[in-house]
Amino acid sequence: MTSTPTLAVSETDRPGITPGTARRVAIASFVGTSLESYDFYLYAYFAAFFVGPLFFAPLGAFGQVLTAFLAIAAGFVIRPVGAVILGHLGDRIGRRPVLLMTILLMGISTGLVGLLPTYAAAGWFGGVALIALRLVQGLSLGGEWGGSILLATEYANPKRRGFYAALPQLGSPVGSILSAVVFIVLTLTMSPADIASWGWRIPFLTAFPLLLVSLYLRWSIDETPVFRKLVETGRRDRFPVLDVFTKAPVAFVIAIGAAVLGIGSYSLMNTYMVDYGTAVLGFKFQDLLVATTIGGLLQLVTIPLFGLWAAKIGSARVVAIGAIGTLIVAFPMYFLLQSASFGVLVGSMIIGGILPTLSWAGLGGLMSDLFPGPIRYSALSVAYSVAALVTSFVPALTFVFGQAVHNAWWHPGIVLAVMSVITLVAAWAAARRRPIVDEGTTDAQTVEAVEASAAA
Repeated sequence: MTSTPTLAVSETDRPGITPGTARRVAIASFVGTSLESYDFYLYAYFAAFFVGPLFFAPLGAFGQVLTAFLAIAAGFVIRPVGAVILGHLGDRIGRRPVLLMTILLMGISTGLVGLLPTYAAAGWFGGVALIALRLVQGLSLGGEWGGSILLATEYANPKRRGFYAALPQLGSPVGSILSAVVFIVLTLTMSPADIASWGWRIPFLTAFPLLLVSLYLRWSIDETPVFRKLVETGRRDRFPVLDVFTKAPVAFVIAIGAAVLGIGSYSLMNTYMVDYGTAVLGFKFQDLLVATTIGGLLQLVTIPLFGLWAAKIGSARVVAIGAIGTLIVAFPMYFLLQSASFGVLVGSMIIGGILPTLSWAGLGGLMSDLFPGPIRYSALSVAYSVAALVTSFVPALTFVFGQAVHNAWWHPGIVLAVMSVITLVAAWAAARRRPIVDEGTTDAQTVEAVEASAAA
């Protein structure tokens, strides 16, 4: 497989941008994405255990769970709309102002969830408002991921693009860990009755002070050198979203397929497994949160390492290796989980989390390599959002599939294997594409060096 690194600007076109500056921007991007992920994933844990009884009680046990999972999907259904709007703005007015918008939308909508009345207090108003706030969260995330990747990579030395593209990916496990820890603390310090009565509001209300932190971090960052170059040379596209489909339709399809496993496996392991593990396998809710947190902590180490690997061998190769590994372990992992042993649960969360993490860590670099600068924000945002939309139905579809086959042990393995194959094919296709060199890049030796390094 050949690699496809993309150069944003060469070292000769990056005046004043030191390695320290690139690291500072990457860290700020990671912190902001972590807080966005924390806000978004709070609902994932909340949905698996609390949403149904609190907001959709009249629907019965099955209807409550299904509606809670579909409410997760609502946040993803609207993401392509957010991606189109915010991606367009990101390619027209800049990466930085759009990232300020996304964090503002996410923080306010998440905090307001903690103020909603339940069904017992206000009937269906709370459930409808909950879905509406999920839609606002989805709009925000439509422009968040692509912007964070570009913020990190468009400042980076081209030779380390794969590594810096992996750093914002740390936001997802960090957000998952923080949200899981909050719920673990609640279960240890409060009774189930108190949590159901008012304690569940606390995690969401923490979004308000975290919003201030995120706004400060994003305000302190300058616009990326790639976008500044586009402004100086007048190369901004008038309708970048439309140009994605006219200039890079094949790359767009590849990007969607490459993102399926990294996003979908997370929904399967961290949302569906919480309900399936408690209702069918007999695990305690707290045990599932602990196992998920352990897997997330390991990702804090593995994602940067996988990013370094991506910088060496190419992001597409790393994504493909992750897909192959996940495909191999999909069925054995779910077979062993039937033992309902806590040790097996932790092992499954580690293995079932680390292998897809390879595909997750390499995703930002792979997708950045596929598109030129003038349409890159739109392309990354829309492609990622479409993949997120498709995979948002994974918990609900897996739940319905499990009911149809009487929760046969292999039913989650089928879902995970299908996602692995889709991402493997897309990564293979991405690895066969040649590098894209952005307007304004003049250092041919840098281009050759990157190609030679990744092909080694």
